[in-house]
Amino acid sequence: MTVKEVLRAHSAAHEDASAETKGEGGHASSVAPAATVAAGRASQELGVRRAEFELAVHLGLIAVTGAPGGGRPRVHEDEIARLREQPGFPDALVERVRTVGTAQGAALLDIAPARFTRLARAGCVSPVTFYLNRYRAVVWLYLADELAAFAAREPELLAGRTPSGMRTMLESGADWRARNWRSQRIDRLLDRTTDPWARTAVQASALDPVQLAEVVDDPYERAYLVRVRPEPVFGRPGSMAAREAMAELMLADDPDEILWRRVNLTLELDSAREDRPAPRPGDDGGARATPPARTGARPRAVRPAPAAEPAAPPACTGASRPAAVGRTTRKGLLARLGWRGRGAG
Repeated sequence: MTVKEVLRAHSAAHEDASAETKGEGGHASSVAPAATVAAGRASQELGVRRAEFELAVHLGLIAVTGAPGGGRPRVHEDEIARLREQPGFPDALVERVRTVGTAQGAALLDIAPARFTRLARAGCVSPVTFYLNRYRAVVWLYLADELAAFAAREPELLAGRTPSGMRTMLESGADWRARNWRSQRIDRLLDRTTDPWARTAVQASALDPVQLAEVVDDPYERAYLVRVRPEPVFGRPGSMAAREAMAELMLADDPDEILWRRVNLTLELDSAREDRPAPRPGDDGGARATPPARTGARPRAVRPAPAAEPAAPPACTGASRPAAVGRTTRKGLLARLGWRGRGAG
């Protein structure tokens, strides 16, 4: 057989193999990965501004996927097609991520800005994000949809005298805005991962280093929590002042809230340790890394049953405050937390 005949036979075999991988009409088979686009192009195709797009991702309205080899998350074209087929697109999507400040929120509820601020401080409405004004003061922003739902649910709080319980709480200096923002942010990050160590890292992010070391006494575990901690896929604050503000707002600052977070961290940590140990120096990589996941669809994973923090204080909802951490705060658990409670000497 001549060289030309060998090359001709090899070429024919290659063409036969290529034909087997194609479906009807000559298109590639479904083995090929789905096409994705960058966030900027996705926001353009969806007809929303970049800030609106990022907030939609944060709220789980748009699913994103990690880019191969790292880098910024991307959006599947089928996800864009799904959103474009929804009724009222794109206005309906834009409305779901519309945010308002204090003045606009008060106008939306037809109340005075001062009353709106009192309702927000009392925990009746929760901010979804914030920015720093020119004086580097935190300005909270609220979802317009959530404010409308609150007005329909609690119309009696929009007019008349402020309930006595709320007045007492506000006079004592209470402010639930940062606490509610933290709680919602943690819940959304938890919804994006099923990895036990990543979930533990989310809970750990609300505690300062001293509190964290009291619950997670192993330094290798604490280092691993830093490595696997999920971060918001978009919308990270850019300036140094904004990053500092974010770091400060992330930390629980009330004894009651700190206790909630320590309990949740302990329960998630137990689950993570049962799943696999944290890696040690010299490990050969046997400990699994956090599995990549497409975020945004947010299926609820089976998780430990941590003590659920109340969504709003009793002054707003009229509900009684749960007993100290409820059924999960057994003496053994509190001993592990190193928690002696208020007024303990």
